[in-house]
Amino acid sequence: MFNASETTAIIVILLAAVGILAWGYMRAKTFGKLGVLAWLQSVVLMGPWLVFFGLFAAGIYLNLVGILSLLVGSVIVYIYLGKRLRAEGQDTILRERAAQRLKEQQEQAIQASGEPVSHPNQSLENKLPSAELPLTIIAEVLPIPEEDLKVMQGIFGIDTFFVTETISYQEGAIFKGNLRGEPDLVHARLSEKLESHFQDKYRLFLVEGSEGKPVVIILPSSDDPQPSTLAQKNLALVLLIATIATSLEASSILLGFDLFNNLGRYQEAIPLSLGIWGILAAHEIGHRLIAKRYNIRLSIPFFLPTWQIGSFGAITRFESLVPNRNVLFDITFAGPALGGLVSLIFLVIGLVLSHQGSLFQVPTRFFQGSILVGSLARVVLGDALQNSLIDVHPLTIIGWLGLIINALNLLPAGQLDGGRIVQAIYGRKTARRATIATLVILGIVALVNPANPVPLYWAILILFLQRDLERPTLNELSEPDDTRAAWGLLVLFLMLATLIPLSPALAGRLGIGG
Repeated sequence: MFNASETTAIIVILLAAVGILAWGYMRAKTFGKLGVLAWLQSVVLMGPWLVFFGLFAAGIYLNLVGILSLLVGSVIVYIYLGKRLRAEGQDTILRERAAQRLKEQQEQAIQASGEPVSHPNQSLENKLPSAELPLTIIAEVLPIPEEDLKVMQGIFGIDTFFVTETISYQEGAIFKGNLRGEPDLVHARLSEKLESHFQDKYRLFLVEGSEGKPVVIILPSSDDPQPSTLAQKNLALVLLIATIATSLEASSILLGFDLFNNLGRYQEAIPLSLGIWGILAAHEIGHRLIAKRYNIRLSIPFFLPTWQIGSFGAITRFESLVPNRNVLFDITFAGPALGGLVSLIFLVIGLVLSHQGSLFQVPTRFFQGSILVGSLARVVLGDALQNSLIDVHPLTIIGWLGLIINALNLLPAGQLDGGRIVQAIYGRKTARRATIATLVILGIVALVNPANPVPLYWAILILFLQRDLERPTLNELSEPDDTRAAWGLLVLFLMLATLIPLSPALAGRLGIGG
């Protein structure tokens, strides 16, 4: 049986999970049937993992067939709900279009009768045509040509974005006002008008201002992200060579020798090193496949060498402006999703192939270092985990290292994959707070466990290289759908399950260790 503290912890976790689901339902309910269906999709997506870890914490172990059955059932229900969601969405779109068409006909009829068209919360000043809007120009000298500014003012209207104030900003301008339509449609119309006048000279951003209201910012295209310079490419090459060396060194240490003191044995370390590089490559390929679909340029990867596990992954910059938060999420999510899937497959195959006399012998506490790895090992290896030493296949080690690499990149901070995912789903304010919280937690972990240098190393790396958020997308106001939010929550949940260890007492009660 669990002691009082462990029982309390399990109850708190369950209550937190129920609270999150209830909050999600209340948020989804405001969107009607579509929102509830989307919420059900997110519940079905996360359900198998919550059931698995809940039963595992209670001492009930599902075998591999049971886990696969849960996943298959979840996929079937998810697809069914997706079809229902698309059908309901099409009906809603048709109703909205019909209502919009009726509204336009009514306005045309009123205009034909000579009566003014009124809009909600619209003052007499706001009823003027867009070309006659009384704009307040705050700045004696505008950093853009006056004729350009006048043309920009003309792209706005009462049916898109009603401008009330113009502020000079760098080499462009900020336009404050009221949004008069769906953000994605308004952004598309304004961008099209801007491009028709200036071709590729300016970029239009639709973002949330400091007061929480929509703001349009127009900046010159010269501020676009620039391609990597020759010096940066040379740095990437140096980091690549260093990462090859550290991956070989980490592999040799796992095999029981030091590569730099035994250079003649380098061939022995190559297979394990190739496994690590396969996972790194899968991560980068995931990013680039989706980026190519959206015609977004990515920089060459700047790999991060480390002696502990060979590599901490890579830093990859956007070399194109990202159109919206959906695209930011999709490109960011694809990397850890593919890299993590390959790692998980390696881990499971390695556990299945493990037998007495396998290449590696690891202490049982190895499986106590991760909730995810330990629980999967308990499912596959069973009572063998009660021995002090466990023989495991090399793919087990490679898969575990891959999960760690992907999990570290999913920490919700700055321009890491996790930080970009939080920014895409919840916005820049939440992403900024998550970055600070992540740095604080890493600092505390480094102080509590000084023998493990990884948290301190990663905190320093984030602080000096990755703490800044990703630059805003062109349309920051349109939020990703609930399905993307559910996938984002799932990978963040699996990140925590990978990095958080089992307590020795709980691991012992679960049969991991003597």
